[in-house]
Amino acid sequence: MTSRLLQNFKGGRALVITARGGWESTLESTLAKLGVSSEYPEIVGGRAQIDVGSLQPERDILFVDGDLEGAVAIEVNSASRLPPVPVIGLVGVEAPSRLKALVNLGATSFLRKPVHGGAVYTSLFMGINQFLLRSEMYARVQDLEERRRGRRAVIRAVILLMQENGLDEEGAYSQLRRESMRARQNLELYCEEVLSRRAKPPDIPGRATSTTLQGGNKQAM
Repeated sequence: MTSRLLQNFKGGRALVITARGGWESTLESTLAKLGVSSEYPEIVGGRAQIDVGSLQPERDILFVDGDLEGAVAIEVNSASRLPPVPVIGLVGVEAPSRLKALVNLGATSFLRKPVHGGAVYTSLFMGINQFLLRSEMYARVQDLEERRRGRRAVIRAVILLMQENGLDEEGAYSQLRRESMRARQNLELYCEEVLSRRAKPPDIPGRATSTTLQGGNKQAM
């Protein structure tokens, strides 16, 4: 399956993390032509003031100046190695330690300083689409992992039906498939619910503790 690549970035918002020195005007004007607005979060005590919780991956892009050590603190998913929004590294000094820091932030594209207008679209295209492709790939892997774990429930549910109804393996599996389709659930989830219902103890009717006397009065036993 081939994913559709994003080519139009109109409505985007670039958060540019840098110590403003004049070169960023080329980046800002080029982004504006592409329909992307630019904002410059204040840097206080060496740390950019970003409300990470308000970032939106379908709109926001972080441009992080690699020459500012530790200016951005965002949580990168430990499994996917992806940040909450696309990150594009602004590279001045090409020291391995600074490049590594950008990679650890989850940068999926780089842009050399001083910025040349002709390089901005390519960097934006690569950064956003690599972020989207990796996010989609991670979601697929997670889905497959969930299904793999769910297969254990399918096997247990098949065995349960074989024992309870005297079915063979194929018959039990076919029955579960039919029932899951009627319930409009995937097979793995349906089997998990079947096993959960079977695991619950049966309801035990409470023993009567009184009898009704003539006239509607009750007498304790």
